[in-house]
Amino acid sequence: MITAIVLINVEAEKIPQAAQAIADLDQVAEVYSCAGDVDLIATVRVQAHEDLADLIPGRIGKIPGVLDTVTHIAFRSYSRADTDSAFEIGVEGS
Repeated sequence: MITAIVLINVEAEKIPQAAQAIADLDQVAEVYSCAGDVDLIATVRVQAHEDLADLIPGRIGKIPGVLDTVTHIAFRSYSRADTDSAFEIGVEGS
C-alpha cells in the first residue's frame, strides 16, 4: 500500500465543495481544511504508483475549484504507538 499526502490549493469560495468531492473519492482516507500555505491536505492510499497518476491529476485535479496539487509520497509511518512498542522490546526480565 502506498500512502501519499497531497497539498491542494483551491479557489477560496469553492473550498467546502472541493473538500467534500475529494473526500468522496474511494482512495482518499482524509481531507483536512487548514490554515497556511495550502487550503486542503488529503491523505490517499493506493496499491501502485500508477494509481497516483490516475487519482491526483486525473480525478482530484479535475474537481471544480482545484488550482494545483503537490504530492508527497510517504516511505514509513511513525506514530506514538510505534515508538512506545519499540522501547518495550527487551523490557521484560529487566
